[in-house]
Amino acid sequence: MQRSMFEDQGHDPLASRLRPDTLEGYVGQTHLLGEGKVLRQLIEQDQICSMIFWGPPGVGKTTLARIIAERTKARFVDFSAVTSGIKEIKKVMAEADHSRMLGEKTVLFVDEIHRFNKAQQDAFLPFVEKGSIILIGATTENPFFEVNQAIISRSTVFQLYPLNTQNIKNIILRAIRDPERGYGELDLKITEEALAFLAEASGGDARIALNALELAVLTSGTADTDRLEITLDTISECVQKKAIRFDKTGESHYDNISAFIKSMRGSDPDAAVFYLARALEGGEDINFLARRIVICASEDVGTANPTALLVAQLLPYV
Repeated sequence: MQRSMFEDQGHDPLASRLRPDTLEGYVGQTHLLGEGKVLRQLIEQDQICSMIFWGPPGVGKTTLARIIAERTKARFVDFSAVTSGIKEIKKVMAEADHSRMLGEKTVLFVDEIHRFNKAQQDAFLPFVEKGSIILIGATTENPFFEVNQAIISRSTVFQLYPLNTQNIKNIILRAIRDPERGYGELDLKITEEALAFLAEASGGDARIALNALELAVLTSGTADTDRLEITLDTISECVQKKAIRFDKTGESHYDNISAFIKSMRGSDPDAAVFYLARALEGGEDINFLARRIVICASEDVGTANPTALLVAQLLPYV
């Protein structure tokens, strides 16, 4: 999507300004975009097919779609499942049909595609099948459960993973050194301790890291000097608390609860406490967790230790 010449990019959030527009500037996901990997070849050869990008927030799903927009010889339409309905879908599909008659491909990027209901997702199918659009969807939820199976069968699912700490460090340092889109024009320094803490605390989410860095810069200026230094104390205040990958109804919920139950079954108290704390910190219903403990005490421990059930039943009152 092209910017208007009247838009002031300086007022955009740092995470938006620093978004790369080439594969060379893209950080992470080397299992898909490394030299010779399938997705990189598809992009470089302009042989894009319908695909679903699945991964947690802040790992580059939308950025990757925008890079494809720059590389592909096609009309690119950015579509949000949060703000668009059937009326908007029909309008875009009619335009795509018209473009196809003129020999022009249309790449339709749908952010948060899992938010569309079945009827809305079905509206894409005829146009995907006859080649009017190349559909690129992005989702934080497991597409095999949340996206229409008919769309899945006509698409390739690419899973994107949380960025590692070195990836996050590279992004932070780029933000500090880039004179046009970052803070390269400032005399800005970040201590090694602050850099390591921010990279770890962001939980693999580049957006969290850049938002914290931006807040730290805004709150670190002094009237006495033009030099800014981001210290561990400053950045820890801006991050507030470490990001936790957890949702109460999606993939992370089931993964965490499964790990919690298996830790109890495997007699690993440290792991059980870790996954219990992670669930509580993520906002899990304490009654749900108590039921899991009671079920484990009854079904897994059982007569091997009859008092386990009594202890489990008393937990809510402790």
